[in-house]
Amino acid sequence: MARTSRSVHARKKRRKVLEQAKGYRGTKHTSYKRAKEQVWKSGVYAYEGRKQRKRDFRALWIQRINAGAREHGLSYSKFIHGLKLAEIDLDRKILADLAVTEPEIFAAIVAQSKNALEGKPVERRVEVERAVAATQPEAPADEVETSESEPEVEVNATEAAERKAEELGVDITTVEGTGQGGRVIVGDVDDAAEADK
Repeated sequence: MARTSRSVHARKKRRKVLEQAKGYRGTKHTSYKRAKEQVWKSGVYAYEGRKQRKRDFRALWIQRINAGAREHGLSYSKFIHGLKLAEIDLDRKILADLAVTEPEIFAAIVAQSKNALEGKPVERRVEVERAVAATQPEAPADEVETSESEPEVEVNATEAAERKAEELGVDITTVEGTGQGGRVIVGDVDDAAEADK
């Protein structure tokens, strides 16, 4: 049986591994065998690093929430339990951000958690929209759309009549149409322009 030639595929595979190993020290970026081993190990390290980063962020969020809750006389575990009783679904990332940037809103959430732990009804809800608005930058005054703007009036006119009205400076909304179905035509625009003179 004849041997199958696969030099193109083999070179492509080796070139891909060496591209991934670019920047490694020693022969790890030139030797295919050593580069392949190091690329595989690097993938393992990256997977572990992604998992560890999630753990680190979760620990940081818990520390911030704990510090904010203890300022109001509540431990972290009791605070989280109170949130579940009050049916407040906020994840730790949001709670940690509120504890750092919006202490007033966080204090209101802690108060709700306390009420739920003591069996009292929740007196008021946190204004989530205000919290979101506080974290977003304000839009410039030029970009704010006013609700008082007048709606555009649709005019039953031909395109030629609209162009003619722009050329002559005639307000086409005041022109009476004599075309089919009351449509404004070029002659109507000319008549209106002459009448204005």
